[in-house]
Amino acid sequence: AVTSVRVSDVHHEFSAIPDVREDMTQLILQIKQLRLVLHGVESARLRLEHRGEGTVTAADIRCPPEVQIINSDLYLFTVDSPSAHLEMEMEVRAGRGYSPAEERGRLPIGELPVDAIFSPVRRVNFELERARVGQRTNYDRLVIEIWTDGTIRPQEALAEAGKILIRHLTVISGVDPIDIDDMGSDSPATEPSIANGKRPDLYNKLIEELDLSVRVFNSLKRTGITTIGDVLDMLDRGQDAMLAIRNFGEKSLDELVEKLREKGYLQPEDDASAG
Repeated sequence: AVTSVRVSDVHHEFSAIPDVREDMTQLILQIKQLRLVLHGVESARLRLEHRGEGTVTAADIRCPPEVQIINSDLYLFTVDSPSAHLEMEMEVRAGRGYSPAEERGRLPIGELPVDAIFSPVRRVNFELERARVGQRTNYDRLVIEIWTDGTIRPQEALAEAGKILIRHLTVISGVDPIDIDDMGSDSPATEPSIANGKRPDLYNKLIEELDLSVRVFNSLKRTGITTIGDVLDMLDRGQDAMLAIRNFGEKSLDELVEKLREKGYLQPEDDASAG
C-alpha cells in the first residue's frame, strides 16, 4: 500500500494542487485505492510526471520491475491547464492490516503520510449447512465466501489466514513453532508416514468414506479410530491388533479390508499383511 506521497509545489494535505481539479485531500483518497503487488521487496518508490491538460490514471505511474499495479485503470486526477507540469512520488510498502499515517514518524519536507490499508480481503461471508457423510447425518458443512481486491486469490487469502492462526495457537499450546511455509511441501522430511509406504493424503480422510456397516463403524469409533490413516496404522500392527478391538471379529475385519480394497486404500501387498 502507499504509505507517503510527495507532489510538486504542495506542502500540506489540505492544499490545492496547481492546475489540478482535485485538491490534495481528494488525491490522497484516490491514492489509497491503489492495489499493488510487491515481488521480492518490502518497499519501493513510484513516480508520476504529467505535462499538459488531461486525465491521469494509475497507468501513468512509473513502477520499478518489482512492483505491479493491479487496478491500472484507477482514476487519480484531472489537469485543467495545457501549461501544467506536475511531478509526484509515492512510497509503497508491504504490510498487514491497517497502518495510520501517524506511524510514519518524521518525513522529509513535502512528503505527506498516508493511511495504509494492506489487507487484500474486501469482504467475507460464511454459512453453515447440514451435511451427510456416509451413513452419518449429524455433520455441518462450512461454506466460506471471500472477496479480495485482486492482489491475491481468495484461496491464497484463506490459506494465509490459516497459517497465521496456527502461529498464534503454537504460542497458546506451548509447543515448538513449526515452519508454516513448509507445510504441504513435497519434501520427504515433512510428509507423515512416508516410511511405511502409505500415501500421506489418506491420513486425514474420515472412515465415513468407507461406507461401513453400523457395527463395524461403531467399533472403530469407540476405539478412537476416526481416519483412514488410523485404520492403516492398525492394520500395519497385524491381524491380532484389529481383532483385539471390542465387538470386532473376523467378519468385521474381512468387511473392513474389503471396503479398503474397493476404495483403493489398500494395495495387494497390504491385503496379505492384513489377512
